[in-house]
Amino acid sequence: MLPDLTTLSDFRNALAQAPGADADARAACEDRNGQLTKPPGALGQLEEIAIWYGSWRGTARPEVRAPQVIVFAGNHGVTARGVSAFPAEVTVQMVANFKAGGAAINQLAQLADARMDVHALELDRPTADFTQGPAMSEEDLLAALRTGWNAVDPASDVLVVGEMGIGNTTSAAAICHALYGGEPGDWTGRGTGVDDEGLALKTAVVAEAVALQGSRDGLEVLRCLGGREIAAMAGAIAAARVLRIPVILDGFICCAAAASLARLHDQALDHAVAGHQSAEGGHQALLARLGKAPLLSLGLRLGEGSGAALAIQVLKGALACHSGMATFAEAGVSDG
Repeated sequence: MLPDLTTLSDFRNALAQAPGADADARAACEDRNGQLTKPPGALGQLEEIAIWYGSWRGTARPEVRAPQVIVFAGNHGVTARGVSAFPAEVTVQMVANFKAGGAAINQLAQLADARMDVHALELDRPTADFTQGPAMSEEDLLAALRTGWNAVDPASDVLVVGEMGIGNTTSAAAICHALYGGEPGDWTGRGTGVDDEGLALKTAVVAEAVALQGSRDGLEVLRCLGGREIAAMAGAIAAARVLRIPVILDGFICCAAAASLARLHDQALDHAVAGHQSAEGGHQALLARLGKAPLLSLGLRLGEGSGAALAIQVLKGALACHSGMATFAEAGVSDG
């Protein structure tokens, strides 16, 4: 069961005290993998994925039966600075599209036989323009974290979180710049498709925002530079960690949310793999900072959880081989 979150300290403590993977299950998975009818290492990263997943699910022959996809939506006050090629009204319109089943993520969630939930977080009350001050109060941050925390179904066996929020690549770039340093341009990309002039403006806005942010604490960076949907993703990823539910991370924005957790606790993302490497500026560098090798690299930059939802198919393939293949003894084949 998940503990209640009444303060930000509750969140920090829950993440710090979250259980790790099942060591006995990992050993059993490794033993089974060594007996399957294939040369050692022949399935490459699929073998690693299956062992990782089985260790978090506590079984040597795991299966995915109840995947969950959650899309969080939020609006950003920084869009007033002209950082996006689209107006903030698109967030509301896309939420309606999600609920009607018309978005890419709907198709990919259906393909994965995943439950899909959509949570719109106060779209009529955007976060503050974080070039002028903190994006959220502590109360706003806690409310957003709790939305994500409570959105996770304890019965799910793999989680994907996605987002919708015009302006949120600017927020994600600012979070990464605050957490990891470097130049603002290292983390800032074209998002929904801004031109060169728009990219220069966006980069300047990121630099301006981070200059106001003095802390590198994960939650404080999230509060000052994040959005409600980004905080909600962080809350859901953390809840899955407490519940030992494996997570497939999506693109740049999702990984920025995850990075705030990694700053809070070194093992905060042990239950997570990177679903894909997106085309958004900074994502490759962010994955390297998080120590996550992407399962897919298809040039995607849609968000919504789309790349991670597609990567559920890779996970299912890994588990089909791991749990369904015969061992050498079962097949009557010499293991050499």
